[in-house]
Amino acid sequence: MQTNEITAALGSWPMLSPLLCVPHTEEDYEHLVAFLDRLIDEVGEDESHPLASLMEIVGVLIERYEDCDVPELAE
Repeated sequence: MQTNEITAALGSWPMLSPLLCVPHTEEDYEHLVAFLDRLIDEVGEDESHPLASLMEIVGVLIERYEDCDVPELAE
């Protein structure tokens, strides 16, 4: 990653980090699910929406947690 990309990430991450994390607890998971619900309300089916990729990332994080930590969903 180039230095300017790191600088941009450092400038943005403090605002984003409370919204976006790898879930390790049920509380983290519930937070991400609520955030995904709000993103879905905003983005809908619009794949060109600026937040569409963020919605996809949050969905992947939720799916990972469910696959690893919610046995009844893995079956």
